[in-house]
Amino acid sequence: MTSRRSTRDRVPVRPGALLSCAVLLALLPACSANPSPDTGMAPAALAPLRVNAPTPDPRVGLAPGLFDAGEAIWNLRLVSTTPPSEVFVGSTNSDLAFTGDYVIQGNYDGIQIWDISTPTGPQSVVTYVCPASQSDVSVHGDLLFVSGEGLGGRLDCGDQGVEEAVSHDRLRGIRIFDISDITAPEYVANVQTCRGSHTHTALEHPGDDENVYIYVSGSSAVRPAEELAGCSGLSPEEDPNTALFRIEVIRVPLADPASAEIVSSPRIFEDLVAPPTHGLAPADIEEIEQARARGAFVMEVRGQPRVMRDRQVTDLLEQIVRQRGGEGPPTAADSATLRQMIPQLEAQIPPRGDTGPTQCHDITVYPAIGLAGGACGGYGMLIDIRDPGNPFRLSAVADSNFSYWHSATFNNDGTAIMFTDEWGGGGSPKCRESDPMEWGANAVFTIEDGDMVFQSYYKMPAPQTTLENCVAHNGSLIPIPGRDIMIQGWYQGGISLIDWTDPADPVEIAFFDRGPVDAQVMRSGGSWSVYWYNGLIVNSEIARGLDIFELVPSEVMTQNEIDAANSVRLTELNSQGQPIFEWPATYALARAYLDQLERHRGLGAARIAEARDELAQAEAMAWPARGAALRSLADALSSDALGALDGAKVAKLADAVRDLAAS
Repeated sequence: MTSRRSTRDRVPVRPGALLSCAVLLALLPACSANPSPDTGMAPAALAPLRVNAPTPDPRVGLAPGLFDAGEAIWNLRLVSTTPPSEVFVGSTNSDLAFTGDYVIQGNYDGIQIWDISTPTGPQSVVTYVCPASQSDVSVHGDLLFVSGEGLGGRLDCGDQGVEEAVSHDRLRGIRIFDISDITAPEYVANVQTCRGSHTHTALEHPGDDENVYIYVSGSSAVRPAEELAGCSGLSPEEDPNTALFRIEVIRVPLADPASAEIVSSPRIFEDLVAPPTHGLAPADIEEIEQARARGAFVMEVRGQPRVMRDRQVTDLLEQIVRQRGGEGPPTAADSATLRQMIPQLEAQIPPRGDTGPTQCHDITVYPAIGLAGGACGGYGMLIDIRDPGNPFRLSAVADSNFSYWHSATFNNDGTAIMFTDEWGGGGSPKCRESDPMEWGANAVFTIEDGDMVFQSYYKMPAPQTTLENCVAHNGSLIPIPGRDIMIQGWYQGGISLIDWTDPADPVEIAFFDRGPVDAQVMRSGGSWSVYWYNGLIVNSEIARGLDIFELVPSEVMTQNEIDAANSVRLTELNSQGQPIFEWPATYALARAYLDQLERHRGLGAARIAEARDELAQAEAMAWPARGAALRSLADALSSDALGALDGAKVAKLADAVRDLAAS
């Protein structure tokens, strides 16, 4: 990983017992260094992925602008950029869900539904105003689920907000819509929760066709019991039924979604201690010293200096003016009084507790393997979801380099998981030149016997300015066969395409970025989330609307690999409900494996050329000769696998050819 500045204070994680190829030579033919029967001596080792990224990095120094910012792109094609509907301009676009030809885009003020059947010109189908903050979205069949957490969200979707501290008009939880007519969503139900829903996860359990389950992650303060009965923000010692240290599981009967209800509140955080943390970055320290020099108000918060927010300072100064019976703007004496009060304010801040997180930020379920990855503030968790109503924690990891575990993605075979770190909470610049590369990065773990074993970090490598809220955020796998490829949003760091097939060495292989939203002040913008869906890469741009990209052939990805990926077709997608990718029998799939074997020298060059020729000849034949030729080639490749350096990949190639013969 490219490093701008490095730290080495990661909390040790139990090391995995990884056997080298030399140890396995006697056990696995795939590791053999013996000559291939057709090609002579094979290479001594697989060739690494070679990436020739543009130099200098074109993402550095891009011109600012809202809809006219400078752009940099590498190994992607920008298909279209569509601005938000007028009513949502200036309001934050959030997450995405997909169904059929439609993408549903959350917004802090509601939802936007786009028809993307013509990717070059997405069409707005619905602009549904329903303020909720942050309107995380997911779909299941004819149902749409939308998160609500803000204090101003209303049951009736009104935009007038809620002024009262306690109100039965307030919505904090999950809204349920019927989208059988997607041009006219029907609000059919809601489920209120004690802490609202910052995010949620739709779980389509393979053993239950009658219900869909919603895992709710609420990160706000607990609402008063007067507003929702049973809500308590006390510690577990004071109240064993506290709304803290738990998630909510909602069961939605598909035959009667209006009867959806909370069926359990699993306490998956029990017994966790406070995680280790890191201090301030060099740029943050410099910023605080500059603030002190210009007379800003600075206070200590749990041992770290923080510049007081303008609104907080204004409120306190107004109180001081009122207390002395004065009128008009605060005086210099009032400011001096506030400075004298800062030690008292610091003393009122409760000390950091010795317990772990009280909630998750995001949970990614992978029903095909019965596991979920919980990104839970101070910890990353592996969760057993085989009983959908009663998930339980298998293992948890903490890391002093991580600030806020935000989201998780499994690789397709479920042997590894990547967590993101939303250092700075999405509103701060955390990709500056001096920021450590391990801070605000992704962390990759292999999954071994129910535990997670640390392998590496990955951080978007291009330094960003202090005017860009660059933070690791949401992404998804792209179904390139035989590889683990993920597209990920980094707010104003743009989007980054990552190859993490080798979990110990993730590599950037494509990117897109824009300049800052504003040339003078920090304004929120960039990629909230970017997901692959049926051959398209769709990006929710916080300030600028919707982007659509496509993969293009390059030195690190062939057209065959792209065609094989695009042969995977989904009817819907919620990225936090991760689907397993399965590839249909296509010639592109077989050729993609051949391309990968050539790239990494996993099979001799002469044999690869022969196999390509034989595959092309078979494709040109009529049945039944084609089937016989394909079966013969598959049998020969199975024999080749015994002596190939990458025998596992050759075996996949043989299976792909055999499937063609049977299709």
